[in-house]
Amino acid sequence: MCGVPTLWVPGCDHAGISTQSVVEKMLWKQEKKTRLELGRETFTQLVWDWKAEYHQRINNAQRLMGGSMDWSREAFTMDENCTRATMQAFCTLHEEGLIYRSDRLVNWCTNLQTALSGLEVDNKDIPGRTLLDVPGYERKVEFGVMTYFKYPIDGTDLFVEVATTRPETMLGDSGIAVHPDDKRHSHLIGKYARHPFTNRLLKIVADEYVDPELGTGAVKLTPAHDYNDYQLGKRHGLEFINILNGDGRMNQNIVEELTKLGLFVKKESHAMTIPLCEKTRDVIEPLMKKQWWVKMADMAAEGLKVVEEGKIKMAPETAEKSYKRWLSGITDWCISRQLWWGHRIPAYRVVIEGEDASAEEDDAHWIVGRTPEEAQAKAAAAFPGKQFTLEQDPDCLDTWFSSGLWPMAILGWPEKTPDYEHFFPTSLLETGWDIMFFWVARMIMLSLKLTGKVPFKEVYCHSLVRDTEGRKMSKSLGNVIDPLDIINGIELEELHAKLKVGNLKEVEIARATKYQKTAFPGGIPECGADALRFTLLSYTTGGGDINFDIKVMAAYRRFCNKIWQASKYVMGRLPENFKPVGQLDVANLSTPEKWILHCMNSAIRDFNAALASREFSKATQIAHKFFYDELCDVFIEHSKSLLTAGNATEQDSVQQTLHRALDVALRLLHPMMPFITEELWQRLPRASYENVTSAPETIMLAPFPTAIDSLYFPAEAEAYELTLQCTRALRSLAAEYNVKTGGVAFVKATDAASKEGIAPQISSIQTLCGKVLAELSLLGPEDAVPTGCAVFVLTNSVIVFLQVADAISDVDAAIKKVQVKLQKKQVVIKKQKDLIARDGFDKSSDVVQTAERAKLEEANTAVNNYERTIEEFEKLKLKA
Repeated sequence: MCGVPTLWVPGCDHAGISTQSVVEKMLWKQEKKTRLELGRETFTQLVWDWKAEYHQRINNAQRLMGGSMDWSREAFTMDENCTRATMQAFCTLHEEGLIYRSDRLVNWCTNLQTALSGLEVDNKDIPGRTLLDVPGYERKVEFGVMTYFKYPIDGTDLFVEVATTRPETMLGDSGIAVHPDDKRHSHLIGKYARHPFTNRLLKIVADEYVDPELGTGAVKLTPAHDYNDYQLGKRHGLEFINILNGDGRMNQNIVEELTKLGLFVKKESHAMTIPLCEKTRDVIEPLMKKQWWVKMADMAAEGLKVVEEGKIKMAPETAEKSYKRWLSGITDWCISRQLWWGHRIPAYRVVIEGEDASAEEDDAHWIVGRTPEEAQAKAAAAFPGKQFTLEQDPDCLDTWFSSGLWPMAILGWPEKTPDYEHFFPTSLLETGWDIMFFWVARMIMLSLKLTGKVPFKEVYCHSLVRDTEGRKMSKSLGNVIDPLDIINGIELEELHAKLKVGNLKEVEIARATKYQKTAFPGGIPECGADALRFTLLSYTTGGGDINFDIKVMAAYRRFCNKIWQASKYVMGRLPENFKPVGQLDVANLSTPEKWILHCMNSAIRDFNAALASREFSKATQIAHKFFYDELCDVFIEHSKSLLTAGNATEQDSVQQTLHRALDVALRLLHPMMPFITEELWQRLPRASYENVTSAPETIMLAPFPTAIDSLYFPAEAEAYELTLQCTRALRSLAAEYNVKTGGVAFVKATDAASKEGIAPQISSIQTLCGKVLAELSLLGPEDAVPTGCAVFVLTNSVIVFLQVADAISDVDAAIKKVQVKLQKKQVVIKKQKDLIARDGFDKSSDVVQTAERAKLEEANTAVNNYERTIEEFEKLKLKA
């Protein structure tokens, strides 16, 4: 609509861990088989079949949501182009020494049987002794307990007492650390403790890392199963002893055996942090494994530099701070995953005929190739004259490695295709803040390293939509809302039934069913895609996460109805041969017309500014206010009298103004509400647009509205705004004092200029008030106000009065009632003043600050009105 060539490529990643986990659960649920029973090839084909079905569902949802994408370019991280880019990236980084193979501690998920990155681990804090459910265990497992036991000092009668939250790992202990300044243990430094079960000698070392105040001040070291111990073990040359199998099981009888030997001391509750797998909630076990790693330090430095230099802009500010914090503390990235679904690592072990198999684990026996043929050629060159075979590494790459290449891979990289040359770097990345490091940072670092360019110039992070209870939407919780269920609507029973189709356990289904009954007691009403889109955009503030509320969705569904009814009204008032003019005849415009055109122009200006500054929630408010509050509630209502009582010229002018306002409103709303706006615009008589030679076939090709200087009418708009303020004030008083019809009211101007300005609008005010008013009079500075009126002060020079004396039988009771309202508003004033004066308020978002100050202003106005009303009611007592 703005005439800018734009490309939005649709696509999906293969979600390695998540997808394989779901299919494995499905396989077990349906056939009671594991992937190992099927074999790699058969299982992988099963995943491809599952992907085909669910990929189509995702695409269908995107289309029904109105995503304006180029579907002819749809990409998938495991399609041919993306796979070629992934192999190229891995090999290039390996050739430059940035990818290496090393035996290091990894985060091992025993449930998934794979290594994870640190970002895929959730750290759960527990205050003390706690029993937790752990996948694979029938009974709950105890955590949050500090166990004290003793190691005998070799060759002496002495003991050293240690404390640990994981006594079961003591079979892997290879040392004990104490603080060098801890006098309790200084005599033990350099000595050895004897392991009671393995007879192994444990060296006692001094290290400032040890906290003398924690536990006993002596720390058992298990370098192969703890990240801190790993560093201490490296520092002091300790042995790394792996005591875990892949299933993570260890001997539960350690404490019992220590007790038998008289080495157990005590157990006590102790706060601790437990690392949990983000996907399965299983306890993560640090484990020594040979894996492929990416060196991150230099790449991270470049990633920080481009943001600090402004080559990539990030919003909101919290996202940029998180990005910088993560990259500043970065460690090397483990990219190996023990999966079958994903890009298999293009690394091959060279098995040489007649050589010892142990030698083949040497890095020199590992060859990396973009294709098996390239690997074969490299191996032949590295081992001339040798007979060998190649065995490809069975592991897959972390999904985020291939996803990190997305902006360039979908445009043809590593080839410099026309798309790549034209569209790369891309303009804008819109994403969730929760994958800022998983995805965004890695795209930036990989793009800089492999292309020398930033992948995009701007990053905008939206909030996460949580459920009504503030929980993250999760399949295991059963609280994920299918957008199609919002678009089409769904009964509660159908929502329950969908829970049983997936892989949820019975206890999870019961919990999710209970939540659905609470959140959607009547099911989800049909809201349509436009209401869904508008609601999500209204939530997009760039601030914190938001809780989904079906009531908000339903409200915007009613807004869609309002758009339809208003459009129907306008089209119904246009003559059959109506032809929109290119330029409105400003000379014949009435004050209400100038007001709505001024509002329209202001909305266009503010809407475009909001989009430019990525204030999407503000943009929805601007569009909603113009269409609902200004066009529908005011001008359309006023147009009825203008079309009825006006002459032919006036009627034609109003029709042109109605058409212009509706045409602009539909085009303004179209990016947010594409379906209803297209449908209605197609029915609207075609307007002629500036710089457009032929009538557009679709609203998508119609120009996006821009403000026109000749349609700003600030003076007339201000005058008519006072008319509307008088109308709102009288309606408010009528509602407060239950005056439904036949009311008598007055507008008092306290100076001559104000009287002159408001006089032409008295009839408009009465028209807009409808049947509530039977009589409306204008009073000048010298005119007295009849007694028995409720008061609403608009400005220093304009006050409105509604006569309510006939409705008051007990004046004192009426005064008391107003005093109660006044006191309540005074409480509000104090509360709002305290809130605004509080430290940190100025750091709140502009939206919050504006809303809170508006509450204070409204309360001040109400107090003024109540005080004046009490004065008027007191006059009734004097009259009596």
